[in-house]
Amino acid sequence: MAIIQHLDGERKQEVRLSEKEYTWKYWEKVGFRFTFIFFILMIVPLDGGWYEKLVKPDSLYDFMANIAGGSRNGWIEIDTESGKWGFASYTSWWLNGLIAVLAASIWTILARNSRVKQYNALYYWLRVLVRYRIALGLIAFGFIKFFPMQMPFPSLANLNTDLGEYAPFKLYWQIVGVSYKYKIFLGFLEIAAGSLLFFRPTVVVGAIINAGVLFNIAHANIAYDGAVHVYSSYFVLLSLFLLVQYLPAIWKLFILREPVSTYYYVPKFLRNWNKPLYFGIKATIVILFIFVYGFYRYERFYDEGRLKEPVLPGLAKAAGHYEVSHFLLNGQEKPYSPADSLRWHEAFFERYSTLVYKVNKANNIDLGNGTPALNDVLKTYEFTGRAGGKNYLYYEIDSVEHSLYLIDKNQKFSKEQRRRLDEKLDVGLKALYGKALGDSLHILKWTYERPSTEQIKLKGLDSDGNNLEITLDRIKESYLTGKEWYMKNTLFTY
Repeated sequence: MAIIQHLDGERKQEVRLSEKEYTWKYWEKVGFRFTFIFFILMIVPLDGGWYEKLVKPDSLYDFMANIAGGSRNGWIEIDTESGKWGFASYTSWWLNGLIAVLAASIWTILARNSRVKQYNALYYWLRVLVRYRIALGLIAFGFIKFFPMQMPFPSLANLNTDLGEYAPFKLYWQIVGVSYKYKIFLGFLEIAAGSLLFFRPTVVVGAIINAGVLFNIAHANIAYDGAVHVYSSYFVLLSLFLLVQYLPAIWKLFILREPVSTYYYVPKFLRNWNKPLYFGIKATIVILFIFVYGFYRYERFYDEGRLKEPVLPGLAKAAGHYEVSHFLLNGQEKPYSPADSLRWHEAFFERYSTLVYKVNKANNIDLGNGTPALNDVLKTYEFTGRAGGKNYLYYEIDSVEHSLYLIDKNQKFSKEQRRRLDEKLDVGLKALYGKALGDSLHILKWTYERPSTEQIKLKGLDSDGNNLEITLDRIKESYLTGKEWYMKNTLFTY
């Protein structure tokens, strides 16, 4: 049996000295000074941009997302493979540790004649800060899985990509993306475990769950070059710090199997006059970051379409894998050759407005995780972390003229272009075609015919001015991954 009690600093123990009277050993004081400085450096954002967003948020959601996300940028970012995926990305941790050693040494020298017997109150409030940092960050982390948008189901083009053409992290994400139920459960677990840290009696349970779940995420990202290893192991570190206080009791209860009755110090800060204020602030934080934040996340994903994958519907009933049966370049038929860099080898119409074609041509590999965006052109998850010569075209349909207006999604957009594009879901390509802004986006216009439900013919100019005439025949396929799932939203149906 285990009994955990949190006693304020004015109450006495009959069996032993109270925490208030207990004098810390010298090494305990020195260790705490280092720990206090180190975790303050780890938790308090050191990025000036974070504070700019905090004081000038675009909305309540942006304010809460900024608070919950904290600042992921460290002191130093090393531009190497290890700096992105390996252990060099923890450099800021080592720097924080070095600063903490120096600062704790100075603190110890200045406090050599101090009569302070312990740092119970300071230790308590440091634990509160750590608890809330984990809780808010992990709840936000969990919602992107609870509403399963972090790792979408593989697209048709990705299902037809050779295994060796995947970067390790994208292969891992695709595997997880096959099962949305697993992600929903994982997201629920993170939200629930984070919520437990709001309350002292459930801290130990929440910290144990968090340490286990986030360790699994951290080592998987290290193994697969996922680039989320630092952020996930950050929560493991904070959770282990919370568990240090409980380790003696845990050892005695679970290893020695002896009854445990523990007492932990809590400063006496509650009075009759401030209890309503205290419970009001706490209730506001819990409601805001669990229910209000969760509603905003739901709204952004399901109602606004701010996902990693596009949402605008493509050609009706055209989704599928296509064989390129005829390819005319400037009026001349080009036979298939696996080494050809101009003739399409295969093509894919996704359920949304993306047309993919493969040629024997190297593309720059996007090593990002595909940040959610509002505009479909800016959603890059389809082709991140993957080679294979596939080119991605976003298109908008003029069903009256049987025309497609297309943009190469692989191109690099300027900061100004990205800002203007991400103001709405679509681009309005027809209205921009032939204008200066449209020319800067390299908009193409092709006509399409559908002689049958299984065939599509495309005709138009490519980006180099070549005249293309392409006939696509659908390949009937089924996949062992099972029935496709996707983030069904209230904007469109497929």
